[in-house]
Amino acid sequence: MECPNKKVNLERCNCSYEPCAKKGMCCECLHYHLKNRQLPACCFPDDVEKTYDRSFERFAKLVMEGKI
Repeated sequence: MECPNKKVNLERCNCSYEPCAKKGMCCECLHYHLKNRQLPACCFPDDVEKTYDRSFERFAKLVMEGKI
């Protein structure tokens, strides 16, 4: 079943991983990343998101640096 919010979600999604099958399906994306001790792309600034380091640790570092 397709997410009824996919079109709206895609407008906000900054994920740069092109073969991602979860784009626009925030619930699936969030479950996937949390399972891997990560946060989804939308939690990161674009320049950091492009590094694909979406770890909790990277997020905490950005918070401590005042970048988020």
